Amino acid sequence: MASEPINKGPRRFPDWLRWLFYPGSQRVFTAQEMARAGERPWPYGIDHYVYGNAVFLMAIFTHEMPRGMRPVIWSGVLLTAWAALATAHALWRSPTRKRLNLACYAAAVLIALVTLPLIKTGWRDEVVSGTPLLLAVLTAVLSAWWILTIYRVDQIEARLRELAEQDAALRLSTRLAAAQIQPHFLFNTLASLQHWVDTGDARAAPLLRDFTGYLRATLPMFDRELQPVADEMEMVRRYLAIMQARLGARLNFSIDVPTDVDMQLPPGIVLTLVENAIAHGIEPQLSGGHIAIAGRRDGDRFVLTVRDDGPGPAPDSTDGVGLANTRRRLAQACPDCTLTLADAAPGCIATLTL
Repeated sequence: MASEPINKGPRRFPDWLRWLFYPGSQRVFTAQEMARAGERPWPYGIDHYVYGNAVFLMAIFTHEMPRGMRPVIWSGVLLTAWAALATAHALWRSPTRKRLNLACYAAAVLIALVTLPLIKTGWRDEVVSGTPLLLAVLTAVLSAWWILTIYRVDQIEARLRELAEQDAALRLSTRLAAAQIQPHFLFNTLASLQHWVDTGDARAAPLLRDFTGYLRATLPMFDRELQPVADEMEMVRRYLAIMQARLGARLNFSIDVPTDVDMQLPPGIVLTLVENAIAHGIEPQLSGGHIAIAGRRDGDRFVLTVRDDGPGPAPDSTDGVGLANTRRRLAQACPDCTLTLADAAPGCIATLTL
């Protein structure tokens, strides 16, 4: 039996034919993508270049123009340059294939509407002799629009890829920060809890409540790029309560942060500063110390400080992994935020401005 022909679906125009009659990129950007990546302004140096070249060429060939037609030709050339640049501006704002082809076909139709009446009114020889130059100009303009559209599409796509990579890096940093819930902190807390439960210590129940609350407040860090200051402070409060249960009288702390703050920050930022204060300001001292967390409004900004009364930063100290990661996450998520560390004499003070 003869085999039946395989149905390959509807035939489509070859790519070369489609580009010949309907050129341009098939990529269409949404309004959100244009707002996110298409904010680069039009380079007005192109306008100066086009107008300058048009005037220069017209000045060279003015002597070959009929004297009575010179003002008309000059006006026509400058008007054509303006129309070509206005179309280029529109393609820059919205570099779509449809808009490019509408502009190209509109230009061809406009030239036909101008030249046909000239032929019928006795300017046939002039139109025929000027046709090669007219076609050259039309080809140059259409090619410039085409190249501009492709360049603009590639530019926006590159910017979108760059922003997507930055977002991915930010999400990874957030997850890494969440993963910095130090394993030894978790194991030491669980070991203390188990010991207190086994010995019937009354501190077991409060520690378990604080530990459960800390984990509940910390887990959303894996899914958030930003979180309210109030949620961050709840996580910090639980962490300090756990550390106070473990360190006993060696650690005292106070938190004075308004509960109605509407600011947001990358999760774990303040927690990292508190961990740093305990590691470098409290634990090195046999007598322990005090950590004070305070927040205040300063116009349209919010200033939050974490201060300890420990030995203070060493003169040649540099940021560790935690602080370096914190600065990088702040720079990516909140470019207007600042983080500074200074000697508080005694101790160290970290100032975060949102």
